Amino acid sequence: MTDRTRIALAWGVHLFTASGAVVGALALLATFRGDLRAACLWMILAMAIDSLDGTLARAVGVSRVLPHFDGRRLDDMVDYLNYVVVPCVFLVAGGIVPHWSAVALPILASAYGFSQEDAKTEDDFFLGFPSYWNVIAIYAWLLAVRPPLVAAIVTGFAILVFVPHKYVYPSKLRAWKRTTYALTAACAAAVT
Repeated sequence: MTDRTRIALAWGVHLFTASGAVVGALALLATFRGDLRAACLWMILAMAIDSLDGTLARAVGVSRVLPHFDGRRLDDMVDYLNYVVVPCVFLVAGGIVPHWSAVALPILASAYGFSQEDAKTEDDFFLGFPSYWNVIAIYAWLLAVRPPLVAAIVTGFAILVFVPHKYVYPSKLRAWKRTTYALTAACAAAVT
């Protein structure tokens, strides 16, 4: 493989990661239109992009090919949008929480969580709740959970961001990877 091809592939992986931000914007637009089903599908697509981009980056060796570009920082920015901002807006705009203040703690806790250098452990776990607000938002909507209960659940998980307990890193699971992907596909099917 030529150097030019490696560089093109590396930039392609970064573009793929960045496309998650466009998908997040589309989820927000769907939410503002009141099309929560479409917003859920966009959130699921964003999760799919996020679950694949790291594998692609490692396969292409982007950190070696483009050492001046921080793909992890790009990934964190896109993830904060898609795993925190989009689902919190979804919860409020969709009437899934009783008041906008119910998402203030998750947004702040996640800012703390994303800023921790040891947020991910050496053995591929998250340390503290990994801000999977999109998963909570989608299930709360799918299961029509009452807004006060959703607010309590969101508050509880926001507190767990600060508790240094190990949480599963789904895309890094070796033993359960197929199960994780199958459950994600099932969730997408339930939304459609």
